[in-house]
This record gives sequence, C-alpha cells and structure tokens, in this order.
Amino acid sequence: MAYNIIQRAYALFVTLANYLQSPLLLAIRIYFFWQLYLTGKGKLEHIDKVTQFFTSLGIPFPGLNARFIGSLECFGGLLLIAGLFSRPIALMIFISMTVAYLAADMEAFSSMISDPDKFVKADPFVYWLSALIILAFGAGLFSLDALGKYVLQKRGRASGEASRELR
Repeated sequence: MAYNIIQRAYALFVTLANYLQSPLLLAIRIYFFWQLYLTGKGKLEHIDKVTQFFTSLGIPFPGLNARFIGSLECFGGLLLIAGLFSRPIALMIFISMTVAYLAADMEAFSSMISDPDKFVKADPFVYWLSALIILAFGAGLFSLDALGKYVLQKRGRASGEASRELR
C-alpha cells in the first residue's frame, strides 16, 4: 500500500517536473545566447582586433576564422534564441567553444577534473555548457524547430488523408 502511494507520488512529481523542460530550455536559449549574440556582434564590429588576437594564438587563416566565429556567435546566437536549426548550430558553437578552450585557455581546459573551478570560470564555459544542453535536448516546445515539426506532421497527416480519399 505505502509502496503504491510512493510510486504514484513519484510518477506525479516526474510528470510535473517534465513540464519545466521547455521553459528551462527557452530561458537558457534567451539568456545565454543573447549574450553570445552580443559577443559575436562585438567581434564583427572590431574584426581587426579579433584577427590580431587569433594571429597571436596561432590560429590558421586568422582573418577568415575571426569572421566565421564572429558570424557564428552573432547569427548562431539569434538562431538559437529563435530555436531554429538548434542542434546543428549548438554543435557548431560547442565545437567553437572547445577550440576556444584549447587555443586560448588550455590550462583551464586541462584542469577540468583536477581544478573544476578554473574550468567553470573560463570565458567559454557558459556557452560551451549551454550549447551542449541544447545539442542534447533540442530547443524544446517553444521554438521554431518545434513549430516546423508540428507543421510537417500536420501536412503529413493531411496528405495521407488526401491519398486515402483518392483510392
């Protein structure tokens, strides 16, 4: 009897907690990727400084990479806020932030296990983690990705019904 009550209570708790997933993903997308958008916009506005910085790090094709990364952060941040092409953009940002760790803050990256505070306090961390979360879970229900999926499913059902009517 007590086991059944605990089991039902836990199932109810999980059901209610699941309703938090999409609002949390939306909050992550808006908060962190707005900051990434601003960072990318700043890079594009000061492309010469970013190119010089990339040159000092030994990044190949520093001018091209500075423009690519600035554009990825700026426009990718906006796409992630809207929840459009979320997983591919999140993957690109995750890779970009991993490269940022390796190129600009290898000490923080290599201390991921031994000194996690150093890893977490490094500049790329919030974008790296946010991108990883969106990559793993998607953008959630409050996104253009979800709207597109809904429209495609609706069209698929409508075309399936139309083809049955033709038979």
